[in-house]
Amino acid sequence: MAAHTENEITIAAPVDLVWDMTNDLDNWPQLFSEYASVEIVSREGNRTTFRLTMHPDENGTVWSWVSQRETDRDALTVKAHRVETGPFAYMNIRWQYEKTPEGTRMVWTQDFEMKPDAPVDDAWMTDNINRNSKVQLALIRDRIEKAAAGARPVPSLAD
Repeated sequence: MAAHTENEITIAAPVDLVWDMTNDLDNWPQLFSEYASVEIVSREGNRTTFRLTMHPDENGTVWSWVSQRETDRDALTVKAHRVETGPFAYMNIRWQYEKTPEGTRMVWTQDFEMKPDAPVDDAWMTDNINRNSKVQLALIRDRIEKAAAGARPVPSLAD
């Protein structure tokens, strides 16, 4: 049995800024609240392999895994998957970006399956991902919109 989530947000910022900030893996700990660190393992063209380490959970457990992302700037998409799957049989993630009159629409799609011996099932993880994605997307939106506001030129008195 496979599970699927899709979460989206519109960010009042140009697609170039949204793309640049959300694909700057080195700065993910400043963009996401859940990541303590990112370690780049390798970069080959548009493909990056990296280790994500989360802040300790409520039980003090620190989760860490290796993922791989491949960006396609022309198509405004990113495909990612876990290399070290941990409790997942597999985890595939797709990021899509779209210019809109309001700014940039960003969509996260996750397809996954939990291993039979995982501590939680697909339904639990689906709920968890949907809950957490809303929190992280709102945080990312706020941080990018703040950066966009800071990047806008201040009107002069002559304007």
